[in-house]
Amino acid sequence: MAQHIGIVACSIPGAALCYETIGIEGAKLMGEWGHPEMTLHNIPMSEYVPFFERGDWPGIAGLMLRSAEVLARAGADFLICPDNTIHQAFPYLLPRSPRPWLHIAEEVAREAKRRGYRRVGLTGTKLLMEGPVYPPKFAEVGIELCLPSPEARQAINRIIFEELVYLKFLPESLACFQQVIEGFKNQGCQAVALSCTEIPLLVNDSNSPLPTLDSTRLLARAALRKAVG
Repeated sequence: MAQHIGIVACSIPGAALCYETIGIEGAKLMGEWGHPEMTLHNIPMSEYVPFFERGDWPGIAGLMLRSAEVLARAGADFLICPDNTIHQAFPYLLPRSPRPWLHIAEEVAREAKRRGYRRVGLTGTKLLMEGPVYPPKFAEVGIELCLPSPEARQAINRIIFEELVYLKFLPESLACFQQVIEGFKNQGCQAVALSCTEIPLLVNDSNSPLPTLDSTRLLARAALRKAVG
């Protein structure tokens, strides 16, 4: 009997990609049309953004906890969040959570280690790139993280919040990411972590100068493996 996966969503397209990945790839492990039971709960992103703007991570943890409690009542055995940035609230969330969680940065770091990478470029929201979610997880597995320039971080952040969360995919935005990733390549990076859950909708292995670590699908696959044991 597969475990029930609870998905705590923030932005819509990344959560949808995570949900879809579990549903479609579940058949590889569970047989035709098979996948674990899933429940997704979303508090509107508009409620999260004011907390982002003032750096109120306990407040964000409170929103995540509301979703966690809904999912626990729905029967979820464990929880995932396909939003990298709000993992910064985990220290405030986990002690109060009704269910255990997988951690998206742990799954990305684990895959980078499995592939033998030693240096990886990081992309995501400005808060994520400059925050504490990824560095300790990569340090634990002995992998160095590289960041874009401050100007590039701002450009990536704008693309995420003004375009990708609304499913807008512009050629010039793809070119911006490609330029950033080419810079990582010149710095000796062996891969790029796509650590906003919407970035894989724009950037992938076919158009990236470096191999990609797709945080959305890596989390989904980890949840699928855990659910089916």
